[in-house]
Amino acid sequence: MAMVLLGLVLAGCQTAPRSAALPQGQAAYEIAPAIDIAAKPQAYRIGPGDLISVQVFQEPDLSAEKIQVDDVGRIQVPLAGDILATGLTAPELAAVITERLGREFIRYPRVVVSVVSTREQTVAVEGEVKMPGVYKISPSDTLLSAIARAQSPTNVARLDEIVVFRTVNGRRLGARFDLREIRAGRAADPQVLGGDVIVVGYSSLKGIYRDILQAAPLFNIFTQIKY
Repeated sequence: MAMVLLGLVLAGCQTAPRSAALPQGQAAYEIAPAIDIAAKPQAYRIGPGDLISVQVFQEPDLSAEKIQVDDVGRIQVPLAGDILATGLTAPELAAVITERLGREFIRYPRVVVSVVSTREQTVAVEGEVKMPGVYKISPSDTLLSAIARAQSPTNVARLDEIVVFRTVNGRRLGARFDLREIRAGRAADPQVLGGDVIVVGYSSLKGIYRDILQAAPLFNIFTQIKY
């Protein structure tokens, strides 16, 4: 049995490929920056699933109280056609529609765009947390608060191997953070965004120790030391 346990421990030391190759430190914060509390609030950028209103002055047939942005971020506006709305602010989208309508349809069009409602933003928290799942977030949520929603890491989690996956300009990127440093205030707490996937790593060695301790009563591995 001792040899079996030794083999388990050695196997635990031979961990699967880790996320060490992913950006960490300053490079990680370039992908998932912290909230800048001193910065001015940024204008909302339209995303898939949002409902928007398009009003063209004195053109009711071209106006719409509610247009839903489709899953790829596009909308259809009469005469203006198919427009990529995601990533634009309401004034920026109004400028695009104005330019389209003014090309050959309307002289000096006046367009106002407003956001009626936004799609619910969520993040997925996976790996070594007590309650993996998909959780609603607000614009002020951070990595710490997202993991707290998942009831915190388990006792076999690698706190130095917390990975945030994010899609930026159509590319899937990953950034690695150390939760211990963030909790201690030695590193900034990155902001999480809708669509992020957070993965909390697994410590094989801790897992092996846990498995041994759980199996100990069954196999009567440990004996009391007598003096």
